[in-house]
Amino acid sequence: MRIIFMGTPGFAVPTLEALVADGHEVVAAYSQPPRPGGRRGRELVRSPVHVRAEALGVPVLTPATLRAPEAQAVFAAHDADVAVVAAYGLILPRPILDAPRLGCLNVHGSLLPRWRGAAPVQRAILAGDAETGVGIMQMETGLDTGPVRLEGRISIDGKNAGQVTEELAEMGAALMVRVLRDVAAHPAVAQPGAGVTYAEKIRKEEARLDFTADAQQVLRQVLAFAPTPGAFFEHAGERVKMLAAETVDDAGAAGAVIDDALTIACGEGAIRPVVVQRAGRGTMSVAELLRGFAIPRGAAL
Repeated sequence: MRIIFMGTPGFAVPTLEALVADGHEVVAAYSQPPRPGGRRGRELVRSPVHVRAEALGVPVLTPATLRAPEAQAVFAAHDADVAVVAAYGLILPRPILDAPRLGCLNVHGSLLPRWRGAAPVQRAILAGDAETGVGIMQMETGLDTGPVRLEGRISIDGKNAGQVTEELAEMGAALMVRVLRDVAAHPAVAQPGAGVTYAEKIRKEEARLDFTADAQQVLRQVLAFAPTPGAFFEHAGERVKMLAAETVDDAGAAGAVIDDALTIACGEGAIRPVVVQRAGRGTMSVAELLRGFAIPRGAAL
């Protein structure tokens, strides 16, 4: 098929690679424009899809909007059979959705209609869902409302957001290839009307650990925000990220350090960090942290 690919973060890269490997003609890759980044925040950094598409020899387009008639004309001129979308980051207006012969197919990282929206993996972990998945959805103008052609499921089972995202990315790529090999064999099935939830974009303040919650919920925060942006607490004016942890059966005032291994009491139970990170430093064990940054028993975090 002649395919337009549309994606931006690392989650989308396996699907792009799978399309090329399966022999499709990817005529263009649309991605978000380069953003300021780098060490000083002044360099323009290309998205993971942008970088990979160029390496694969696929022309890259980075329009700031697809609502302009000029951008829509360029899109239609590709004369694509289908557009494959994976975490692109822009709303697709009706002229874009209708331009390819088979419309637009989206790789969405949840079990629709649960967790429509921007942050399905993090929301599933925060909610304590036992499983999640990925679906190949025929796109409509609504937010992730389209019918689903194929779906896969995985257990969350203590994985962090990075691990779940990586697993779903690989599964989504494989499912997309299956659908495109025989679209007619995978009819679009309308989503159930019940069970709709929305995965709102993660806000920065949500990553601050809430030790008044029970230890299990604090652990979900750690998992949902690892590896990025990283759940954190503050001590002595410095922010410390908690990137891996375990719950323990202990008690104390919420937020209090209750031993010499940085075990922290929660509203119920306690949490013990395993992997942490200070600002501007690499990841480290708790023992390494405490050798250079004292957080004594009794400290209130």
